[in-house]
Amino acid sequence: MTMPERKNYPQLGEVKAPYVHAVKHGATLYVSGLTAFGTAAQQGDMAEQAEAIFNQLRAVAAAEHTSLAALLKVTIFITSFTEITALREVLYRNYGEHLPASSLVQVSGLFSADLRIEIEAIFAL
Repeated sequence: MTMPERKNYPQLGEVKAPYVHAVKHGATLYVSGLTAFGTAAQQGDMAEQAEAIFNQLRAVAAAEHTSLAALLKVTIFITSFTEITALREVLYRNYGEHLPASSLVQVSGLFSADLRIEIEAIFAL
């Protein structure tokens, strides 16, 4: 059995908790939940935070020599549905013609009060 490879990406910043940015197993990459924490968008609205997260996902994809077209599945955690229309625009723009499977879950909060969205992802490599 091939052991999973635990990965951190310098472009995402230092991990200061008990997890890694991603785990690669075979031809699949499982990316931990990403937020806009520590970015210029941290204080922004949901659409701004989502764009910051997609920039991080693009950085992970580039490091793995792939693109967002290889997204298989995303799970999106949001704190409110009030900004869903703007979020959908961001999603369509970033996915293009390569829509992944997706789950959308409303949560009561994320680890920092100013965060409105967190996205975890699975890539085919």
